[in-house]
Amino acid sequence: MKVLKFGGTSVGSPVRMKKLLDIINPNERQIVVLSAVSGTTNNLVEIGQAYLTGDKTKAAELIQILKKKYEIFINELFSNPGYLAQGQEVIDYHFALLSNLSNDLFTNIEEKLILAQGELISTTLYHIYLKEIGVPSVLLAALDFMKIDEDNEPIVDYITEHIEPLVNAHSDINLFITQGYICRNAFGEIDNLRRGGSDYTASLIGAAIRSEEVQIWTDIDGMHNNDPRIVNGTKPIAQLSFDEAAELAYFGAKILHPQSVFPAQKYKIPVRLLNTMDPKAPGTLITNDSEKDKIKSIAAKDGITAIKVQSSRMLLAHGFLRRLFEVFERYKTSIDLITTSEVAVSLTIDDTTYLDLIIQELNSFGSVDIDKDQTIVCVVGDFGAEKHGYAARVLEALKHIPLRMISYGGSDHNLSLLLNTADKVEALRSLHNRLF
Repeated sequence: MKVLKFGGTSVGSPVRMKKLLDIINPNERQIVVLSAVSGTTNNLVEIGQAYLTGDKTKAAELIQILKKKYEIFINELFSNPGYLAQGQEVIDYHFALLSNLSNDLFTNIEEKLILAQGELISTTLYHIYLKEIGVPSVLLAALDFMKIDEDNEPIVDYITEHIEPLVNAHSDINLFITQGYICRNAFGEIDNLRRGGSDYTASLIGAAIRSEEVQIWTDIDGMHNNDPRIVNGTKPIAQLSFDEAAELAYFGAKILHPQSVFPAQKYKIPVRLLNTMDPKAPGTLITNDSEKDKIKSIAAKDGITAIKVQSSRMLLAHGFLRRLFEVFERYKTSIDLITTSEVAVSLTIDDTTYLDLIIQELNSFGSVDIDKDQTIVCVVGDFGAEKHGYAARVLEALKHIPLRMISYGGSDHNLSLLLNTADKVEALRSLHNRLF
């Protein structure tokens, strides 16, 4: 059984939603994971923000604007009046739910409920459309099987235990439709897997049912060897290892959710990145295997803040790094890169929510310097300890650009560099010309 995930642009219009059957084969058993229609989640975020600030009038206006978009959408999707009426019932139900939240105390729980509506609408409308054209399918509610624990980590055993009976109950049906992104948390409340989480959903389902393959369908033909929005002449990468794909996803490759490869990797389930607009394109295959002696791709992650802590007391001080890291642990702030010397530690973060409090605590260790508006450029490939020359080629390409940090040796697949965001475009283009 295969798992196919389609992103927001792949269901972004009635025409595109109908064209999914050019890819989905109703004669093969498949679980199809759908994102919300493109733009919907952003609209729902705006509605939630309006409620959070107490602006119920603005929330009501935004709800009506979005509802009208969906009424236009269903009129183009359905041709049979009976199924159009069913589509209208779906729209009326979900938008009445959004409107009724104005009567309640608005908390984080209600905000998560709002964000779940996009996937619930898209999957239900697609299920009704399949009924209209006579394609048998089952609509699976992700909230019945997708669950995270108190640390926001998915519970794969729980997912397996609850999705398998739902699928096995319909042995005569090949096609199952479900929602990406949404889940329940440890308290049973509606929650989500964060933005881009539909990829994660597909990988988790693939792991839970031990799928033969997970396919991630987007609007570009696989993972490219550089950012095609910035660099001309980029090419899709035919094959990546799970580790390489994870590095690229974490450090800026937008095609894939950073955590989505890990469940598939654990159970050795191949992942393919494919293009809805060009289904015949080979895309990118992600497996345990890696092409040796090759630099694969370059990615960039913006919004980085660099922190340097300098202290003469650090030299040979037992427990210094542990106490330093505990500061970030207390504020649940992840560290991206780190370099150390005898008297200083430099590191980067991408979440500055608690930066002032973190700096306040770090001042007890020594002097603290902050650099904002930084970018991590990540070069991914075969950087094993026995390799030579690759790092020199990377640094040679950037010899005219000031580098804030270099992280090398922590991974066999990654050389990362920190530089000013203003230099990012030049860095990506210089690296591309030198490496590819």
